[in-house]
Amino acid sequence: MAQITLAGIRHSYADSPSSPSDYALKGVDGQWADGGAYALLGPSGCGKSTLLNIVSGLLQPSEGRILFDGKDVTALDPVDRHVAQVFQFPVIYDTMTVYENLAFPLRNRGMAEAEVDARVREIAAMLDLDDMLERRATGLTADGKQKISLGRGLVRSDVNVIMFDEPLTVIDPHLKWMLRSKLKEVHQRFGTTMIYVTHDQIEALTFADRVMVMTEGEVVQIGTPVELFERPQHTFVGYFIGSPGMNVMPCSLFQGDAIFDGEAVTITEKPVGSASGSLELGVRPEFITFAEDGLSVEIVNVDDIGRHKIVDLRRGDHRIKMLAGEDDPIPWENPRIRFDPDHTRIYADGRLL
Repeated sequence: MAQITLAGIRHSYADSPSSPSDYALKGVDGQWADGGAYALLGPSGCGKSTLLNIVSGLLQPSEGRILFDGKDVTALDPVDRHVAQVFQFPVIYDTMTVYENLAFPLRNRGMAEAEVDARVREIAAMLDLDDMLERRATGLTADGKQKISLGRGLVRSDVNVIMFDEPLTVIDPHLKWMLRSKLKEVHQRFGTTMIYVTHDQIEALTFADRVMVMTEGEVVQIGTPVELFERPQHTFVGYFIGSPGMNVMPCSLFQGDAIFDGEAVTITEKPVGSASGSLELGVRPEFITFAEDGLSVEIVNVDDIGRHKIVDLRRGDHRIKMLAGEDDPIPWENPRIRFDPDHTRIYADGRLL
């Protein structure tokens, strides 16, 4: 296992990149501590898989360095980096049995057969594959084949990091929660550094201790699930994470308070110094309540989703989402709302002030 450092990583698939838009990665810095569980989260095309392939050595960055425990490995081949990578679609040998598939990476490295057997059976038991070890992989479902692929990534104990590139895409939704739990169990048991790439916020936030959020080739925030939810550093983080996502509305500032659609909105964390750029107010639906002395709004729609109601509001040209409790009354006549001052943020050009 290793501490992994990303230093100024930029990458372009163009032969002669001439502008920022030519780069899939626009300058990524960060650090993954030894033994941590991390996620790369972002929409398709944001650079997640490109970054993962650069860390594994499948791709050489146009600029920047990758360090394992302080050692520059940027020029090393994948085999010399001692990484395991699980891809989106199963990578297995169909003609081999499940046992032989799991054993192959160990036998290929000359491990004693008794150790191979013990390790294979340990991982097979964790992934609920122990009752099919003698079956050939060719007859298994996509779920079963991907479990083998996960096992091949987990079976080695000599790796610096195990990387998962959207590994649950082909898995039946019913089994996704179970397999995420299994991966967490393996991480907690062995303390292996794991990096999990996904566009699914639920997968990222339930698997990882810290999440790196990416958009358009840039990292906009690295933090715990709680930090990403309660204190988004960028408006993209706010509306990408959460369901519904954070409300983002244009505003101005006056004496430390936000002015939204002509009304003052009190905020606890007041911006320091002068603010420039396009100013926006951000507040999550969870931190909006009905209040008699609040902003006047119009209720457009109410969706009852069981434990909560999603209330769709309008103020002028602006739409606002809020969450109300299942039993909370909806004031259809003259509704007014209040933003929680402790959880209302001000952003300039998308970044938290």
